[in-house]
Amino acid sequence: MSETFDEVAPVHVPERDVADVPTFDQKRAEAAVRELLYAIGEDPDREGLIDTPARVARAYQEVTRGLHQTPEEVLTTTFDLGHDEMVLVRDIELWSMCEHHLVPFTGVAHVGYIPATSGKITGLSKLARLVDVYAKRPQVQERLTTQVADALMDLLDARGVIVVIEAEHLCMTMRGVKKAGARTITSAVRGTMRSNATTRAEAMSLIRGGTR
Repeated sequence: MSETFDEVAPVHVPERDVADVPTFDQKRAEAAVRELLYAIGEDPDREGLIDTPARVARAYQEVTRGLHQTPEEVLTTTFDLGHDEMVLVRDIELWSMCEHHLVPFTGVAHVGYIPATSGKITGLSKLARLVDVYAKRPQVQERLTTQVADALMDLLDARGVIVVIEAEHLCMTMRGVKKAGARTITSAVRGTMRSNATTRAEAMSLIRGGTR
């Protein structure tokens, strides 16, 4: 990495208060899907589409459930084990929804951190759950990457964090430029992972060794 990388201040994204997010409205979502079917020239009352508005509404409730979750809910369990070496989980499968076109993007997240000086760590599955909290909502990949990194720094008091996400966006493959197979890679690096080139290189080596 270049010196310029170290000099650029990381971008932090303010967390939205879950209390400000309205509860999911099934009936309103069904009505919206019916209107969309009318708008594209379909008949929502024909046999094949009668139950589609309800199905789509339930599907959207599932894929946007992260709007009603907080990172605190999944990082509540921690252990003071005195561990002061890197913890990294790679190839965490993720599905999210592009907020610009409301179509999916999918890929993997690689999440690593260096625990606080107290040695406080969280369960490995919690890292995957944290990715889901932010992925299961209308998103852009850049924000998703930043939010996961900031949550680990704030809630675990981690000394360093690295998050790398590789994803394919259907808004690029099924429409628009239609470039199937193109993958977008984003990263967020915090604390000692950013300031210590050796540690950062070790993390990137581990991540690259596991990419598919």
